[in-house]
Amino acid sequence: MAEANLTETLMCYTLRANRLDLEIAQYQNLKTLAAYSQADANAIKAQDIEEVRRFYKDLYDSDPDLRELYRNYTEIEDFETEIDKIEALYQDQLAELNAWETQLDAQITTASAEKEEINAYKEFMKTTLSSNIQEDYNFKLS
Repeated sequence: MAEANLTETLMCYTLRANRLDLEIAQYQNLKTLAAYSQADANAIKAQDIEEVRRFYKDLYDSDPDLRELYRNYTEIEDFETEIDKIEALYQDQLAELNAWETQLDAQITTASAEKEEINAYKEFMKTTLSSNIQEDYNFKLS
């Protein structure tokens, strides 16, 4: 009877460990998605900044009065304001993605720690079960 209980407990721990493996894999997939989303947002942000740069460079190149007033297009008054608007627009989105990735890291760490604990319990159960089986075998031989 004790061996049946130990076997059942061992199977429950194995099931939980397998579920944790699945959970960890799902968190890792979500973390990959978060990293791709962050890369996409950075790429779109860079593209928007490049469009502003191109606009002000073309404006600077086409207007002789601006060339007399400024050394280059980055000194035009509204240029920095436009760049700051783009930075602010993407700052919140990138912060949310970063927070999401950090949360996923914490969940992966928690699930991994629980899995390690369960694996330790499994090893204890295996040792106990093996010991009980050996004692029963020795008892029957006596």
